[in-house]
Amino acid sequence: MKKISILALIVVAVSAIVSCSDVRRNPGKIYMPDMAYSRAIETYSVTEEQKAEWLKQGIHYSNTPVPGTIKRGELFPFLIAKDVPGDSTNYVASKQVKNPLTSMDTVEAERLYLVNCAICHGPKLDGNGPLYKSGDGPFPAKPAQLVGQAQYENMPEGQMFYSVTYGKNKMGSYASQINTKQRWMVIAYIKSKQNAGKSSGAAAGSDSTAAKK
Repeated sequence: MKKISILALIVVAVSAIVSCSDVRRNPGKIYMPDMAYSRAIETYSVTEEQKAEWLKQGIHYSNTPVPGTIKRGELFPFLIAKDVPGDSTNYVASKQVKNPLTSMDTVEAERLYLVNCAICHGPKLDGNGPLYKSGDGPFPAKPAQLVGQAQYENMPEGQMFYSVTYGKNKMGSYASQINTKQRWMVIAYIKSKQNAGKSSGAAAGSDSTAAKK
């Protein structure tokens, strides 16, 4: 009886040792492997070479959204496309687009401007930001003076939005930094400052006229 008990203990011990050392590498069969294991392809990271290789296998893949596609949750979509080099048709057409915002958080709009625009155009919208710094900064040319320069004070909101979205001249696109609503907020903030400047200028002009009389 003792021999049987000892033998049983030995068998149990050996089994325990074997089971601990035998690490299972095969997870078994997956009911839906495509859902369990992703191909892990980033939407916009597929190269032209990869697409050409898939095309040889009969796989037609395009990582470019269909024209007019709007991402989920997008507010105030801008449906005017970027002009091809040498053309300005859409830039001119953007003049007709009006700011869809009926109200906004002025404090947040100012913050967005200071974070994204003031480095070039200046906190006072006078084109004298840290990058220019009255000619002492690293940028040799003075950025656009948004307040006090007729060219930009008379620029329609839609054209401003086009420039912020796609970039214009030396200014790059800000579409990846701020969403469409935030871009419209920044433009509304700029327009409010431009209008305030015009009002103060008109008031000063009327005061000087009255003084002469």
